[in-house]
Amino acid sequence: MSRPRFNRILLKLSGEVLMGDGRVSIDPETTARVAQEIADARAMGHELCVVVGGGNIFRGLAAAAKGIERTTADYMGMLATVMNALAVQNALEQIGVDTRVQSAIPMASVCEPYIRRRAERHLEKGRIVIFAAGVGSPFFTTDTGAALRAAEMKCDALFKGTSVDGVYDADPKKVPGARRYDQVSFNTVLADDLKVMDASAVALCRDNDIPIVVFNIREQGNLARVLAGEGVATVVGNLKQDEGLEHRRRSSDAMVEIEPKTLTEQE
Repeated sequence: MSRPRFNRILLKLSGEVLMGDGRVSIDPETTARVAQEIADARAMGHELCVVVGGGNIFRGLAAAAKGIERTTADYMGMLATVMNALAVQNALEQIGVDTRVQSAIPMASVCEPYIRRRAERHLEKGRIVIFAAGVGSPFFTTDTGAALRAAEMKCDALFKGTSVDGVYDADPKKVPGARRYDQVSFNTVLADDLKVMDASAVALCRDNDIPIVVFNIREQGNLARVLAGEGVATVVGNLKQDEGLEHRRRSSDAMVEIEPKTLTEQE
C-alpha cells in the first residue's frame, strides 16, 4: 500500500551529506546531486523547504568538549550551516530552481533574515526556501530547528535524509541483526531512545502532529521514490495504541500507509 502524498515538506539534511567521499567539507558534485533530488521533488508538485546541518564543517558540541566555550561553539556551528545553505542554494540555482536562504542570525549581505510570512510566500510562489543558523540561539540543534520550522511552515511532514534506509531497533552498521521499523510511534522513539532526532525535535513534531519520514538520501533518486510511496523509509507518527504499530518491525521494503488523520493528502 502506498502512503498518501505530502504537499508541503521540510527536508532535513545532515552536513555530512554534502561531503561525498569525505575528502572535502563541501563536495560540488555531491551537492549538485542533492540539489537535483530537491529539484525533482519540486517538479512532482511538492512545496519544499530545507534545513542543512553544519557537521561537515564544524560541530559545536565536539568543539565544546575540547575546551571552546559552549555558547561560542554553538554560534560557530550556526555559521557553518549558513555556508552549507549557500552551497545548496548555488547548486539549485545552477539548474534553474528559484531559491531563497533565510538565516535566523541576520546577515543581510548574503541572505534574507528569517521572516515566517515571507518564507510562506516564497513557498507559495514555488521557490525552495533554505533555513540556516538553526533557531538563532545556542543549545539547540539543527534537528530542533528543523522541527520548529516545519511547525511554523505548517508542513505535512518532516523528511530526514540520512545514510540508512529508516529507523532500526539498533545501529545497523554495528548490529547485523538490527530490524527496521516501517512505522513507529513518537512515544516509542522517545522511550527506547532510537536516535531518530534529538528528543526536543521529536517531541515538537509529536505535539504538532508532524510525521517524520526517515530515508536514505545517499541513494540517487530516493527522495522522489519515497514521496511517491515507492521507496524504503520509516514513518514516525502519532499512532493509535490499539493498532500496536509501534511493535511491528519488518525488514522488507514494503511501504505501509500512515494514519490518514496525520497527513494532508495532495489531490
